[in-house]
Amino acid sequence: MLITVLILLLTLVVVPLMSFYFGTPLNTLQTEVLTDMGIVLAIVTGVCFLLGEITRNYSQIDKLWSIIPIYYVWHIAYAGDFEPRLVLMAVVVSIWGIRLTYNFGRRGAYQWKFWTGEEDYRWGVLRKKPGFSNRFVWMLFNLFFICSYQGSLIFLFTLPALTGLGNSAPAAIQVWDWLIAAAIIIAVVIEYIADQQQYDFQSEKYRRINKGEDLGPYAKGFVDTGLWKLVRHPNYAMEQTIWILFYGFSIVATGEWINWSMGGCLLLVILFKGSSDFSEELTAGKYPEYINYKRKTPRFIPFIKFGK
Repeated sequence: MLITVLILLLTLVVVPLMSFYFGTPLNTLQTEVLTDMGIVLAIVTGVCFLLGEITRNYSQIDKLWSIIPIYYVWHIAYAGDFEPRLVLMAVVVSIWGIRLTYNFGRRGAYQWKFWTGEEDYRWGVLRKKPGFSNRFVWMLFNLFFICSYQGSLIFLFTLPALTGLGNSAPAAIQVWDWLIAAAIIIAVVIEYIADQQQYDFQSEKYRRINKGEDLGPYAKGFVDTGLWKLVRHPNYAMEQTIWILFYGFSIVATGEWINWSMGGCLLLVILFKGSSDFSEELTAGKYPEYINYKRKTPRFIPFIKFGK
């Protein structure tokens, strides 16, 4: 909890102040594009909120998590006359988005009636908890956290692309740009492998359950082999890595290690810390062996174990 609070304070207070005093302010073109994208963000937030309240399916923003960033980065690339670095950034985000959309879609998240589909199981659990069971409280949570916060987070972690607009840095792709892009692609591949390992495990587990077969190694209920033997959330680890690396493009474009586009990747780290805490609480309640797995296996970083 202390680490989460410190990161939140760093993001909300220290980073904006350092960026304001030491970073390069937005130019006219950046401000115009930011305003246009902000209007899209407001529309997306409003639509997701209304659809969630009408259908009682509160995973509307989840359906756009891997899609709307593709629009944001290509919007910026268009505004920048498709300068090479902007196109490279848009391409790697597109690769990330297509892969993640495929993984989300095969779990039943997308239907012809786009407002239906699989809802994040954690929302159903949270709605039953004291306080959240109140209809008005849940509506506020849906508006301010599920839709507004997460929608804004998606918007923020794509903003490093905006730093390349009208910047004095050379538009030509640098060696560092290629290295960052290659590292992101590698992270996407690792995330794909992790998701596939989990998908294979859960598919076989439920096949055996439905057929009434002996569960064997699937009886423990959760995957702890492959990449999951190294860390408890290899997919989450790579998701954070991808957007931290994406911030690296802004360093190359501006020459500034700390700039105003840093907030998105830091907030994403906070989100995954809280999200993994909640998921693990539910998993440990269902599968007794998970406690021992959690005790001996790091959360995100291999071979590094924090806490007890």
